Amino acid sequence: MDGQAERAERFRALHERAGQPLLMPNPWDVGSARLLESLGFEALATTSSGFAASLGRLDGGVTREQALAHGAQLAEAVGVPVSADLEHGFAREPGDVAETVRLAGEAGLAGCSIEDYSGDRDDPIYPFELAVERIAAAVEAAHAGGPARLVLTARAENHVRGRPDLVDTIARLQAFEQAGADVLFAPGLKSLDEIREVVASVSRPVNVLVRGGSPTVAELAEAGVRRISVGGGFAFAAYGTLADAARELREQGTTSRYWERTAAGVEAVRTAFGQSG
Repeated sequence: MDGQAERAERFRALHERAGQPLLMPNPWDVGSARLLESLGFEALATTSSGFAASLGRLDGGVTREQALAHGAQLAEAVGVPVSADLEHGFAREPGDVAETVRLAGEAGLAGCSIEDYSGDRDDPIYPFELAVERIAAAVEAAHAGGPARLVLTARAENHVRGRPDLVDTIARLQAFEQAGADVLFAPGLKSLDEIREVVASVSRPVNVLVRGGSPTVAELAEAGVRRISVGGGFAFAAYGTLADAARELREQGTTSRYWERTAAGVEAVRTAFGQSG
């Protein structure tokens, strides 16, 4: 197998370890990707919001070409599998979503995710039938490469788009599974009871997005979760630290608070990048 196929197969296998969820953090640039790899993470995923912020934009503000180039850059920079957050496939129609997924394979990615968020604030979630057709088309494109088949994650966005309808979310995830999705993901779930219900309702691996107040990794493992991601969490923690350091310098004229973290950052970077200077 070539490098892309090997990474895709390795990524798939990482979802099969019962009781040991794959911890998959989300870097936003090459430096953060290499640092996270140096800390022992076995796979990484891009973050649409974190990447957009690195360009001075809000989530949803990048193009398909930019997202794919970013994913390719990260996949080239590290030795672990990289999955790409491809938002809603940058298209409405199933055929266009399939083309986005096909291009993800060409970019050297091990996997990608497609969500049912429409981008329309007045009608944020695609109708059920269209959402399923989009995932079916994405699956066909993801699995067309034989040994190089991508791991396709299907996302039901209700709980992060103002529609906390668990019944509809589960129905969508079940339909996405029937359409062939490899991993199922409903970002925004926090309650262990809800997560257990989702896991019990499907047979494919379930990804959970962890935020403040989320269950612990041990609790999620006990609930049967197979993969855990952080979305833009790490990126915005870094930006928050930057903003706090800048305010301390500008408003107080001191460096004491942020300088405490500097030595740890320097050491992490030197370790990750193999530099002594």
